[in-house]
Amino acid sequence: MNTFDKVYKIVSSIPKGKVTTYGAISKAVGIDPRVIGYALHANKNPKDVPCHRVINSKGMVSSGYAFGGLDTQAKLLIKEGIKFDKNGKIDLEKFGYFLF
Repeated sequence: MNTFDKVYKIVSSIPKGKVTTYGAISKAVGIDPRVIGYALHANKNPKDVPCHRVINSKGMVSSGYAFGGLDTQAKLLIKEGIKFDKNGKIDLEKFGYFLF
């Protein structure tokens, strides 16, 4: 299995209503978090590989979200029941899904 496929397998496992970070995935796969971003930008199947559930380590949506931008990512997360605070952050203790 190549690196991108490993990333897609992990992202596919994130349950609806939960998020994880680029850093958490990078630790699980053993690669730089930027490579996670490259893999998600190359994702050809966002329905089965829900990239919108991957956020940055600050608990915020990424400015580089490829499938419609920040607003689209936030709307998808809100639709799944994820809440943002007044600063645009997600409570990772409540909504986080971590692999280790």
